[in-house]
Formats: sequence, structure tokens, C-alpha cells
Amino acid sequence: MNTQAIKIIEALGGVAEVARIFKIAMPSVSNWKHEGIPDARMMYLKVAYAAQLKGIDLDAATSQRREKEVS
Repeated sequence: MNTQAIKIIEALGGVAEVARIFKIAMPSVSNWKHEGIPDARMMYLKVAYAAQLKGIDLDAATSQRREKEVS
């Protein structure tokens, strides 16, 4: 479990609300609780929701998985 990602999801109103923000399915957001929040999504959240996320370790909440480079 990624406790910092969980804190972010809760601070933003829960899985359903975060799914609505990004127009994605709720199971995708639920997976972030385990894997962390994808980097591109986190970049948006840092800018758009800075006040709500104050005090949360955003780096720790970011997924460490990287997309494969396209050759």
C-alpha cells in the first residue's frame, strides 16, 4: 500500500471524485493505492490541488513505475 497516495485520494474526496477529475474508471484510481499515482497525473495534481495536498509527501505518493521507452 502506498499510504501517501491514499492520503491524496482521501484529501481530494475519495476514489470516485479522483476518477471524475481525470475522467477514468474508479478501479484505475483504486490501483493507485497500491502502485502510487502515475507521474503525469501527479504533475497535474501538484498544480491544480496544491492547497489540498499541502503536508502530504507527493514524491512518496508518485508511482515508481516508468513507461517503456518507444524505440
